[in-house]
Amino acid sequence: MSYSDRIKEVIDGSDVAIFMKGTPAFVMCGNSDRALQALRRAGAPVTAVDVLPDPAIRQELSAIAGWPTIPQVFVKGELVGGADIVEELESSGALEHTLREKLGDDYAASRAEKTTVLT
Repeated sequence: MSYSDRIKEVIDGSDVAIFMKGTPAFVMCGNSDRALQALRRAGAPVTAVDVLPDPAIRQELSAIAGWPTIPQVFVKGELVGGADIVEELESSGALEHTLREKLGDDYAASRAEKTTVLT
């Protein structure tokens, strides 16, 4: 299976996916950390993918999403944006509204967090 197929599988199969530099346990980028923290504050069930193991992951992701920077956050298959956008949505309450709308009122009950490896 190609990176493109695996990336699409994560995007389509996750309630909330964040493609980031590093992992939730070992974040390697300030912007990735900002986006992850905003998602955590909103109670999002997060699936994280580290884009650092292979440059091809980032290239394929940018081609799929049409978004050049990392992190990239998706909710139910739809690109939300990067760190600045996710933080703005979180501070305005729009992130929680989006999560509730797309995942249901009890989305925060699980607060699940997992890391997916594409390589």
